[in-house]
Amino acid sequence: MDGLSFVIADTEETLEAVERLAYEIWNEHFPSIIGQAQVDYMLEKFSSLAAMQNFQKEGYMFYIMKSESHHLGYFSYKLEKKMLILSKLYVHADHRGKGIARETMKFMGAIAKKEGKLTVRLTVNRDNLGSIQAYEKMGFEKISEVVMDIGGGFVMDDFVMSVAIDKLISFTK
Repeated sequence: MDGLSFVIADTEETLEAVERLAYEIWNEHFPSIIGQAQVDYMLEKFSSLAAMQNFQKEGYMFYIMKSESHHLGYFSYKLEKKMLILSKLYVHADHRGKGIARETMKFMGAIAKKEGKLTVRLTVNRDNLGSIQAYEKMGFEKISEVVMDIGGGFVMDDFVMSVAIDKLISFTK
């Protein structure tokens, strides 16, 4: 996508922009998948300003995907021993299907390769079919399933997906 840039969210102001994006995107996309009560719970627990500031202390990086003056979405990752853990990748509904996720993966693949990581790993809700298909098109494969209690009476029922850095980079060129 022309004009796409990635802006690191490392200030209170930019993290608040991520928080606003999260609330908008999640409330548009996820109620039909996990229900509004779980959306509300997960936004507070994982995407509030305070939650993101705590995640930053654990090594997570947050970015805004931007085109000119529009915020298109956001993503977050953490570098671990041999992999880049993609924690969040959310594109605003108005901008899905335009190659933004692919360009974001190219960006993260370059970071992972530079840092000597071998794979990119993520979790995705097993009922989030559009995202699963998009990840599979980029070379990700389902490697396991996980059901995680996240508190509040809710669970995350996810596939764990992974792709080798070299495969991801060759795909996204």
